[in-house]
Amino acid sequence: MQFVQNFPFFCILLTLMCAVITSVLKGRAARRMTLFVILIVSAMNAAVMAYTLRTGESYVYMMGHFPAPWGNEIRVGVLETVTMMIFCFVILFSFLGGLPRSVRQIESTKYNIYCILVDLTLLSLLALVYTNDLFTAYVFIEINTIAAAGLVMMRQNGASLVAGVRYMIMNLLGSSLFLIGIVLLYTVTGHLLMSNIQESVAQLAATGQYHVPLTVVLALMSVGLAMKSALFPFSTWLPGAYSNSTPTASAILSSIVSKGYIFLLVKVYVRVIGFEVVRELGIFDILFVFGAIGMIMGSVNAVRAKTTRMMVAYSSVAQIGYIFTALGLGSEAGVICALWHLVAHAATKSMLFISGSELDETSGGTHLRGDLRGGFYRSPLAAAAFSLGAVNLVGIPLLSVFITKVTMAQAAIGVGGRHAAIALACLAVSTLLNAMYFLSTVLDLFTPRRDASGAKATLARVKPNGLVTLSLVGFMALNLLMGFFAQGILTAIAQGLARFA
Repeated sequence: MQFVQNFPFFCILLTLMCAVITSVLKGRAARRMTLFVILIVSAMNAAVMAYTLRTGESYVYMMGHFPAPWGNEIRVGVLETVTMMIFCFVILFSFLGGLPRSVRQIESTKYNIYCILVDLTLLSLLALVYTNDLFTAYVFIEINTIAAAGLVMMRQNGASLVAGVRYMIMNLLGSSLFLIGIVLLYTVTGHLLMSNIQESVAQLAATGQYHVPLTVVLALMSVGLAMKSALFPFSTWLPGAYSNSTPTASAILSSIVSKGYIFLLVKVYVRVIGFEVVRELGIFDILFVFGAIGMIMGSVNAVRAKTTRMMVAYSSVAQIGYIFTALGLGSEAGVICALWHLVAHAATKSMLFISGSELDETSGGTHLRGDLRGGFYRSPLAAAAFSLGAVNLVGIPLLSVFITKVTMAQAAIGVGGRHAAIALACLAVSTLLNAMYFLSTVLDLFTPRRDASGAKATLARVKPNGLVTLSLVGFMALNLLMGFFAQGILTAIAQGLARFA
């Protein structure tokens, strides 16, 4: 085994140690420690990604070198490393972009707790992406839930506390359903390692045994993770959680926390149960229906939203719908589309929350969409970043979400029948609604304000914080690169998925 193959385990261990050390540090030292571990984890993950892309193979790392069923495993391949690399970029730029405002919004005596929660979020995402053990995945689901709820409540005002409690209740319900599914699956198969479970499930499916229990297991896991990732109609907790937390928390929650659960769901379908078994049990059709409804209802609610953050939050419901609709097509092309949009939306939505928060602050802090008029003249960089994210989600060519819509249309046509008609119709309607609320907001940003007499109002340009500038430039570069090099990333996702089982 080459030394670089140890890096995923080192990342998990280092992040856990950082969370412990941060608990005894003051605010500035805690910030530096968290930023340090994010950078180190990003560098190590980049090295592992380069290794997997070069070799094209997946490998299993046995912790303590104990084989199953006594030992625990992580599994590393192209799909895992590419996904985690984008997650690392997102959490880095989100942490930097929200840093100035989080210092003002969080009590100085509790800032180290905030950093601990960011560390634990990164830790749980690493584990969810890399683990090959189903019960380990559940443990880190719970860590992720607690950390995310804490991030929502860190502002400690009434709205954030209510949103945090609601988030906790809904997500714990989803976790409970997932745990019951694990218990039933362990009862049937006697295994917790994913590869061992798949072998047992394949034998059971071939003989026709335990058909009903397997259906129940799959339904429980699917509903549990759908609730945690905010698939409509389980998305009632999302707008309050995203709109009342700090910019960093909003960006992290909307872009990568929910995507970690979806990645685990794909892992359950492909590596635990088996894709053909899932298709035979009919779960994909249910996901497709709710995903298609979510595409429309999320966009409708975004059109009606009064504040910028609520608009962006409701847009997340629609984009989650895109992922589940593509997954619900039940084809390899649909899964590739879902995985592509998982990372494309992660990079875009976090940029929208960070730039939107900066625009809100330079527009009087009211958060109302109408008050963003003339935002470009007060904060050009934030307006440019928000505009890039907005036109990306509308589906302008050469950008990443355009690739999503093209690949989803191709996957739907490949499946044919009613799925193709429904998917194409929902794509068209959702794109039209996206254009209504996003493009109108972009036009407002570049439209000068007028005073009561109709004269052009004098607008003071606000110089952005250096960390915010670095964050927005990084986000814009990431989104542009993902659009320009989409074919290479899609190829890597397809190759990784072929070796994912």
